[in-house]
Amino acid sequence: MAGAGVTGIMADHAGDTKDILFPPIEARETGTLAVDDIHTLYWEESGAADGVPLIFLHGGPGGAFGSDIRRFYDPTFYRILYIHQRGAGQSRPLGETRQNTTQFLISDLEQFRVARNVEQWVVTGGSWGSTLALAYAQAHPDSCLALLICGIFLGRREDIDWFFRGARDFFPEAWQAFSDFLPESERADYFSAYARRIMDDDPAVHRLATLAWSAYEGSIASLIPKPAVLDTFQDPDFALAYARMNIHYFANGCFLDDAPILSRIDRIRHLPALLVHGRYDLATAYRSAVELHHAWPEAELITVPDAGHSRFEVANMRALIDAQERLKQLLPAG
Repeated sequence: MAGAGVTGIMADHAGDTKDILFPPIEARETGTLAVDDIHTLYWEESGAADGVPLIFLHGGPGGAFGSDIRRFYDPTFYRILYIHQRGAGQSRPLGETRQNTTQFLISDLEQFRVARNVEQWVVTGGSWGSTLALAYAQAHPDSCLALLICGIFLGRREDIDWFFRGARDFFPEAWQAFSDFLPESERADYFSAYARRIMDDDPAVHRLATLAWSAYEGSIASLIPKPAVLDTFQDPDFALAYARMNIHYFANGCFLDDAPILSRIDRIRHLPALLVHGRYDLATAYRSAVELHHAWPEAELITVPDAGHSRFEVANMRALIDAQERLKQLLPAG
């Protein structure tokens, strides 16, 4: 959904981050993994080959990650793994919705873990990445060492509605452009109106709709909108895959209706967990982080008092760097 993909934007932000994040590093290994007869996933690995395994889950649904994501984790301590989810980034086919559900993504992570000879790993991600991290950990708690998630999104109907109906009160100009793209007669059911256009195979129909959809998401990604973020969301290929994955997952309740996250906290209550959330996050409401913490008081909630949604806001960067350092002390010995 919305804010969900923002965490995984593909643009780099080195000029903003050089004094906060770890130094830039290259991927140590890259590759692809065929997970079924349709989907082949792109993956990367960086950091310490013998370090504590950590899997980063990008936002979206339909997002991806850029090279700066590697800089959020200590490369001398963590063995850092990344994967582009089905239909996203460099995975193929791009924008494919067949055999693409949360349950398939969870299965992909287990396939990838086994393929990379990982026994257990830290699971980290933001926005939709936080949703997938929680759902994966609840399905496979024995595969997890700990969780570090940010921009908490629980995938409920109210969380999806907030993104479109709550955030517009704070970004009325962006919402107006999003709404005005549609004929006035279709604005009462904007989701269905956009879905018809975005899922249409004709580029003449879907191209402008995907750009309008993605422009709204990019506009509310940061407390103070950044041109680099907006530019990423206006890349035609990214916008199409991102919008289609958003529509597909949101129309189906993020495929979580049978197993709501808050109802399954007992499956992961024993795991060390850090929850990081900007108080003024307008893409994924702060309320969701508080509700998760109330259900899971053993997890530590780190509220960033002067930040919005994007992990590339300065305050969020500092909080996430501190959190990954604190996580080292919470991991099981050995």
